[in-house]
Amino acid sequence: MSYPRLETLKLERRGPVGWLINNRPDQLNAMNALMREEFEVAWKALDDDPEVRVIVHTGEGRAFQTGVDVQELATDGIGMERYRESVESWDLHFTSWHNDVWKPVITAVNGLCAGGGFHWVADADIVIAASDAQFFDPHVSVGQVVAIEAIGLMKKMPVEAVMRMAFVGRHERMSAARAYELGMVSQVVDPPERLREEAQALAEKIARNSPAAMAATKRALWGALETGLTEACRRGARELTGMWGHPDQEEGPRAFAEKREARWLPPSR
Repeated sequence: MSYPRLETLKLERRGPVGWLINNRPDQLNAMNALMREEFEVAWKALDDDPEVRVIVHTGEGRAFQTGVDVQELATDGIGMERYRESVESWDLHFTSWHNDVWKPVITAVNGLCAGGGFHWVADADIVIAASDAQFFDPHVSVGQVVAIEAIGLMKKMPVEAVMRMAFVGRHERMSAARAYELGMVSQVVDPPERLREEAQALAEKIARNSPAAMAATKRALWGALETGLTEACRRGARELTGMWGHPDQEEGPRAFAEKREARWLPPSR
């Protein structure tokens, strides 16, 4: 499957792993208006590729993502008004969660992750980081409100740690080691040059599992963040029984008994 050619993002596939790579390294991968539009195209392309079972998101250069392009905001004569309607109507499309991607997603943080970059930390299924990664949220330092990204992070890590980042702004940076201690990331890769290698290896482990079962699992677990305990369990039970009778449920035990890799059905749309 060929991917669309994009100006601000790169799309690649390495075996069963699709790669989405932020590609504005000279601007520290800050998100301009075009990148914002291209994210929707990129996620859809990887989600539609039947050969892709897991998606890794990372950045070129010395930053993963540094939020909205402040230079563009300051000079285009429109500023944040460009985004008002989409935010007010909750019509966002730049993360996998926004685009209803039910394949597992790994965010691999290289270098700086700042401000809006936390969207892809909060909305990923798994986050790993290079040992030299640094995290900070400069929103209040440039007169902006900390909201959507931080609200997502509070589902993953201690509230006070999120509050601290929100209020200190650009005046303090969190290390990868501290992010690991707080549960923001689940793995720190050292040396940093091995980040993509480790992300690929982790993705390949995940890709060995049933795509249908993983999609149902993701819907159940993310759905639990939206609801109370009882309703989350009821919804999870529907995902569980929805897999009963699926061919992968017969193939999995058979492959185990025969000591071979399972031959799963491809992901369905």
